[in-house]
Order: sequence, then C-alpha cells, then structure tokens
Amino acid sequence: MKIGVVREIKDQENRVALTPAGVRAMVLAGHCVRVQHLAGAGSGFGDEQYRDAGAELVSADEAWGSDLILKVKEPLESEYSFLQGQIVFAYLHLAGAPKLLTESLIASRTTAIAYETVEDEGGRLPLLAPMSAIAGAMSITVGNHYLARPSGGKGVLLGNMLGRSHGKVVVVGDGVVGQHAARAAAGIGTEVVVFGLDPRHAASVMQPISEQIRFLASDERRITQHLKDADLLVGAVLTHGARAPHVVTDAMVQHMEAGSVIIDVSIDQGGCIETSRPTSHSDPVFVRHGVIHYAVTNMPGVYPRSSTMVLTDATLPYVLRLAQGGVGALRADPALAKGVNTFGGYICCRPVAEALSLLRNFRSFNDISMGNR
Repeated sequence: MKIGVVREIKDQENRVALTPAGVRAMVLAGHCVRVQHLAGAGSGFGDEQYRDAGAELVSADEAWGSDLILKVKEPLESEYSFLQGQIVFAYLHLAGAPKLLTESLIASRTTAIAYETVEDEGGRLPLLAPMSAIAGAMSITVGNHYLARPSGGKGVLLGNMLGRSHGKVVVVGDGVVGQHAARAAAGIGTEVVVFGLDPRHAASVMQPISEQIRFLASDERRITQHLKDADLLVGAVLTHGARAPHVVTDAMVQHMEAGSVIIDVSIDQGGCIETSRPTSHSDPVFVRHGVIHYAVTNMPGVYPRSSTMVLTDATLPYVLRLAQGGVGALRADPALAKGVNTFGGYICCRPVAEALSLLRNFRSFNDISMGNR
C-alpha cells in the first residue's frame, strides 16, 4: 500500500504522524511511504533521515495522493480538496470540529479513522492516551505561566516553597488528562482537588499518585464551592467521540477570583467549560469574567519531539495492520473499527452524528461494509 505522511498546517503544529524509525518499519513490511518535504522538520526529523529510512520525499499533492494518509490533526479547510476517498488516520475530533469537515469527508467518501475513538479490548483509548498525558501534564506548567502577574494572572506561584504549599488546583475529570494534571500539580506540592463521577477512583487511581490529592464526587454545588478559591481550573472531561458536556457553567466561572486561570483540555471536543472557545498557540488566551482562559486545540504541538515519538509508538501497530489489510483490517478488528468516523459516504460514529445534527447520515460501519445500507 502507498502511505502518505503529510506536513501539518495547523497553527504552530510541529508534530508529524510518523518518525523515520516508523517509516523504516513500514518499508520493511513492503509498503511505499511518501513523506511530504519538511513534514518532520518541526519535530527535529529532517528529510534526509526519512530518505535514509526508505521514504520517497514528495510534494503535498503526491503525499495526499496515497492510499493511506497519516496525519496528526484534522484536515483544515484548505486541505479539503485533497480528500478523494482515501483512508485518513488522524486526530479528528469531529464532534467539536466545523461541520463542514464532516460533510467534506462524507461527500468525498473518505474512510476517516480517528485516533481518539480507536479502542482496545478493554474499551480504553490507546491512541488518545499519549497526547492526553502530555496535555494533562503541561496544563500545570501553562497554568503557572498565566498565573504570573505579567501574564495577567493573580500572582500566585503554584508549588511548595520552604515547606509551605501555595495555590490550589481544581481538576474536573479523572481520566488520563485529569490523572496527569493531578500528578503534575501534586508533584510540585500544591493543593489538588479532583472531581470525578466514580468515587472508587479515589482509591484505584488518585491515591497511588499522591495522598495529597482530594477526590470528590462531581456535582455543581461542590465544584462551585471549590472554584471560589481555586487558582487554576483544569477541564479534563471526555465522552468517547461525543461533544464534551459543559460541566462548569458560565455562572460557576463567575465565582472564581479575577486573575485565576482556566485550562480547558477538552476543547478539541467542544470544551467542558461553558465560557471556553477554541484558541491557538499564536493567540492562546482570552479573559472572561476576569478569568484567563487557555483553550488551545493542539496543546502537545509545542512539544513536538516528545509527542511525535510517543504518538508513533502508539499508532505504528495499527498503521501496519491498516496498510496490510485496508478496510479488511477494520472488519477483522471490532476495536479498531470503533475508530471509523466516516466510511462510504456516511458517518459511522453515532456521537458525532448526534453532535452535528447529522443523524440522517449515520450508518454503522458493519452495516455499510457488509453491503447493508
């Protein structure tokens, strides 16, 4: 199969979908890998490294003209014309993306497989987890930056200084993002409160990280109470494939002190903070109700070397199976098939169809692939 690795064009997105080592593995498996010129430059991987690994260095048109397209982030509008029925494997987050993207995937009959909805046998999300871990960990660093007075913050430095804890972090959501945010915050010695739906996570997930972390069952009254003296709020709510619910409302944000900071890591899926809106690395923050909001949709893009390496480690086994079996690999693996968001001119992920009010375009992948329309 011809594999195309395209250069990302999203604002300050420096990741690439495949390392040179990943290319070598694909070539050794008998596949032709076309890498767009300078695709890996932002991650520190030069064209020569890809050429030495066995890749062909090509233009954007040639890379997109492959059978299987590997990307990091969703196609942007200027790339929609490249969609011509290929397999596209990337972080898509269609429930939170412009509706036109999904409509373009449908119209072009593209087989769009989303990293974030691929499951393993245990129902976990193995391809979303690496970037969730990075975004969760960096949320504390980013929060500390914007809490500084020159950045518009209230002037609180999160951490432990001379044996005394300073600052308070509230994390809403106890998945991979929430766990890594809590670990990073506890690691510098600040007060941490995590809200989740299942109190059993207090023992199974949070306590092994740190006994300093307080775990509370999520409800509006409790969250509001803790936001009153929170310095940093991390939004870390995920519903598989669906638009994130607004767990923190506009009214709840108004209880926060001026100069506090919100990091909405759920923004790819629409955001779990009602006052959030997508931002970019070039223009990362805005202020609402006196609170600084950071809602960059590609947070790990600023750590491209680390992100690209862990991403390739996670995705390469799936890429090899797709390259070997094509659509047949999806039929043979129900967990991988959970990643199919569009196929044959239909949406195959119900939460996406519901979020975009496109249920008329929904069909299950199994029904379509077996010829049952």
